[in-house]
Amino acid sequence: MSVSSRDESGGATPHAFSSPEIEAVYRAIRSRRDMRHFLPDPVAPAILTRLLEAAHCAPSVGYMQPWRFIRVTDRGLRGRLGELVEAERLATADALGERGAEFMRLKVEGIREAGEVLVVSLMPDRERFVFGRRTLPEMDLASVACGIQNLWLAARAEGLGMGWVSLFDPETLRTLLGIPEGGRPIAILCLGHVEQFYDAPMLEQEGWDQRRTLNDLVFEDIWGRQYPR
Repeated sequence: MSVSSRDESGGATPHAFSSPEIEAVYRAIRSRRDMRHFLPDPVAPAILTRLLEAAHCAPSVGYMQPWRFIRVTDRGLRGRLGELVEAERLATADALGERGAEFMRLKVEGIREAGEVLVVSLMPDRERFVFGRRTLPEMDLASVACGIQNLWLAARAEGLGMGWVSLFDPETLRTLLGIPEGGRPIAILCLGHVEQFYDAPMLEQEGWDQRRTLNDLVFEDIWGRQYPR
């Protein structure tokens, strides 16, 4: 798919990037994958810093910047993270009922193999931020998710894979990492070099589910009215 820097009517869009730059952004979006298989090669410190800076450039409601990152380098601590994930993996399989055995065949993390492991947490004392959150307090979580997506796309552009692991008990992980009360870990990110990127999302390749069509997800004016495209 090629991307033009001209709008639908053919007029110029003066604030657009150049066509190759636009295409690079869309390429990163299309080829990003939730990776589970990693090589043990280390991530260059300069690249890791760039990725964290990209995350920190994310939008946040009320400019609260609620993201906090903990880089986990201790191998023993990584092992503890792996144990937390395994415990939740078993509980999830049980909750899935007839799909439990199918779920157990999936690889759900690369904590022990990845060059870098980051735990992302919501900061404590978030209740003092009201701007944009009075009726939607969960916008703190949405803001952190934007930061994670920034990091993910930047990682793909740098040729690194990343996987978001959410199979853990948040309170147990909070205590393990000494996160202050009121903080809430929401992601274990496995980041590093990969042999290759999946041709399609892994869960799609494994037959777990398929991507919905855009027509099923975009409406116009009222719910259910198909968006004309």
